[in-house]
Amino acid sequence: MARTNTAADHRLREEFFAEGKRLDAQGDPAANCWICSQRVDYQVAPNTTPDSHNLDHFKPVRNYPELQGDPSNARHSHAACNKSRGAKAPSPGLGEAVPDWW
Repeated sequence: MARTNTAADHRLREEFFAEGKRLDAQGDPAANCWICSQRVDYQVAPNTTPDSHNLDHFKPVRNYPELQGDPSNARHSHAACNKSRGAKAPSPGLGEAVPDWW
């Protein structure tokens, strides 16, 4: 089964972007990039800059094509992080960031 680009796929990406933008406006870290944990730029259109929003599939479409349209498989990410990750598992980070008060 090959990757699709249907109206339903477009709708999922638009709705997921809107959700991330809403969460970001509320200061919710769930809107951050799930790969690097940094804030995503929701002020620009998705997939237009390295820091812009990109819907990443937690389980890659290449390996799990049946999950492409499943919203539970979607994660907020930077366009650059998603491109860098490709279909492989994300690289583990160095750990949790130290709080500002530390």
